[in-house]
Amino acid sequence: MSKKFYITTPIYYVNDKPHIGHLYTTIAADVLARYYRQNDYEVFFLTGTDEHGAKVAESAKESGLEPKAFTDQNSQLFRDIFKKLDISLDYFIRTTDARHEESVKKFIQKLYDQGDIYEGKYEGLYCVGCEKFITKKELVNGHCPDHKKPPENLTEKNYFFKLKKYLPEVERLIIKDKILIRPDSRKSEVLGFFKQGLDDFSVSREKVEWGIPLPFDAKQKTYVWVEALQNYISAIGYGDNEKDFKKWWPADVHLMARDIIKFHCIYWPALLIASGLEVPKQVYSHGFFTVNNQKMSKSIGNVIDPYTMVEQFGVDATRYLLLSQFPFSQDGDIKASLFKEKYNADLANNLGNLLSRVFNMLEKYCDGKIPQQVASPIYLAPVRELIENLKFNEALREMWQAIDKANKIIDENKPWQMAKDASNRKKLDEILSQLASFLLELVVYIRPFMPSTAATIVGSLESEKITKGEPLFMRI
Repeated sequence: MSKKFYITTPIYYVNDKPHIGHLYTTIAADVLARYYRQNDYEVFFLTGTDEHGAKVAESAKESGLEPKAFTDQNSQLFRDIFKKLDISLDYFIRTTDARHEESVKKFIQKLYDQGDIYEGKYEGLYCVGCEKFITKKELVNGHCPDHKKPPENLTEKNYFFKLKKYLPEVERLIIKDKILIRPDSRKSEVLGFFKQGLDDFSVSREKVEWGIPLPFDAKQKTYVWVEALQNYISAIGYGDNEKDFKKWWPADVHLMARDIIKFHCIYWPALLIASGLEVPKQVYSHGFFTVNNQKMSKSIGNVIDPYTMVEQFGVDATRYLLLSQFPFSQDGDIKASLFKEKYNADLANNLGNLLSRVFNMLEKYCDGKIPQQVASPIYLAPVRELIENLKFNEALREMWQAIDKANKIIDENKPWQMAKDASNRKKLDEILSQLASFLLELVVYIRPFMPSTAATIVGSLESEKITKGEPLFMRI
């Protein structure tokens, strides 16, 4: 049996345009997908859009469009930016897809038939921005802490899932790392929810028109979070392709921001256990991008346009800048000036300068050929483990420290002076060969992060005649 790796991002709300918070998660997932593919894994990389619920319906109304036309339009925006950013996804799911709807109905019907869903009445608070029920103790001055608006008072008939029945098993799996929650701080946070007490939760909404009808009560729509979670199984065949489903499930890693861990680490495993399905192997919850120390949110309006960033820095540089700024597991505050500073220092001055120097010397002193095959003198092995543990900024830092070492080899040996004395020929060839070998090894690790850059480096080194060419990263 071939090695397989199934990775998912959360599906993204289409109530507005994509922002770099979406790209942060998706680029990280793409790095992992590319890394495992080049290590001979069969990979399934899933992303997509979450298109139902009150929030989307409200946004559609404000735009003057019917919900389906609105979701068609905005879902395409996500496809377009993912293509622009060179995201190597295997499947883009939409929750308005007929296949997903049928899968959801089958899943919900099974739970209802076995008595795990029952009719009840919900009275409480609901945040449309979060698309979730919220308690008074979660409010800050009567407002949702994320969306800065008061929640709605809600009283309606709902159907509820018997969460409490499955909580002991979910907690046991988390404690035993059968559901591996990373980083450790997020695992502690999730276990804290159990101590606070958790109740059965609603799986339907009575007063929402835009959604998937319950198969056993067409007047009720499936709660958007419940059906959204099921994209992870509907995309790989749950309900219509048992062979594919068995091949890919359980997911190797669900990747997401930390604001949705309760749904993914407690509600989702409980639903799966109730359905007789395996739980995901790992949930990795990364930190937030903040802008001026505030969570970036389409609802708040403090977003950064990804196209603007790509236009300024380029595709590969944008990918690099987003993942190199701070630890993936932690929050980080964005300042555009730091992006420019890091671009010039790391890409134009460091990597770009190294490539120009090596290519120029190979062209000038070796007739555009790599003189001999020698091993790289610079150690890069730690990068592999760092990528596998989603320590992307550390992996990139390790690579850039190696680039520093390569530049130092040039500075200390001064090949341009060695070339003036024929007696130094052997040593000169050895140094330039070592530098070329280093670049070819570096490419292996840099490729998942910066695929176009890697292809350019390989293309130059494997060309019939190596030339200096144009700078890969121009200073800005």
